[in-house]
Amino acid sequence: MHLDTDFEQHLKKRFNIEFSSIKVLTGGDINSVYRLSARHQSYVLKLNNAETFPDLFQKEANGLNALKACNAIDVPEVFGYGNFGSKTYLLLEYKPSGEKRKSFWKDFGHQLAELHRNTQSQFGFFEDNYIGSLPQFNKHAQTASEFYIEQRLKPQFEIAAQKGYNFQSLNAFYRTIRSLIPEEPPALIHGDLWSGNYLVNTSHQPCLIDPAVAYAPREMDLAMMKLFGGFNETLFVTYHEDFPLKDNWEKRIKLYQLYYVLSHLNLFGRTYYNQAKQIVSLYQE
Repeated sequence: MHLDTDFEQHLKKRFNIEFSSIKVLTGGDINSVYRLSARHQSYVLKLNNAETFPDLFQKEANGLNALKACNAIDVPEVFGYGNFGSKTYLLLEYKPSGEKRKSFWKDFGHQLAELHRNTQSQFGFFEDNYIGSLPQFNKHAQTASEFYIEQRLKPQFEIAAQKGYNFQSLNAFYRTIRSLIPEEPPALIHGDLWSGNYLVNTSHQPCLIDPAVAYAPREMDLAMMKLFGGFNETLFVTYHEDFPLKDNWEKRIKLYQLYYVLSHLNLFGRTYYNQAKQIVSLYQE
């Protein structure tokens, strides 16, 4: 596999790297992803269309750096991002795969709790970013319910309506869920934590990739983790022992899953429409 010669020369010059091989990696939903091998290190190169997503990788880099700065859980190092011709790109540290040890899920639970202890005075983030290829809004809010309704649910419902997916009695739904969302400090969350967005590093520890960060209700990460599965129950037990969740958190799982179901509806289509409607109906009584 070869990159465009001019682009390859650009990368070599900018990062002072002499690549020995280039290999396509699988698993990128919206990006082309490559492993670039050099003499002493390997890198991950992510590519997309600069016109369609001019700031995609800048925002991903900022999210990775925010997670890394907490020193709570492993995250790839960001080497740089930029545009070249029609391409926008991001160069990251390549993390070789390791194996889970017996303590892996407990370690993951402790580290996720430590990440979520990072807080700030308001919900949101210093910039908007993306959930997949969809815009994700992060204007500051004083309360968890205000943030979740105004910055997470309403924008997704608006996109859904534009695509012909309609939902009834949303104002009543918003009134109901305001009283259900507990008030606690904003937590720095990964924001898109399904099983494809972590890996096991060579130290046998979890490493997070592809974030959609914000300071948000921490239950959002846990809800996403339970939406598609792939996480051992030991992780959740350990997390709750380390950083106990507010009462009745189990009853809010589907509420927080709604954001991710809506984003999947808007990304992938009608398959998720009934699931989204069913969740809304749970909280309209």
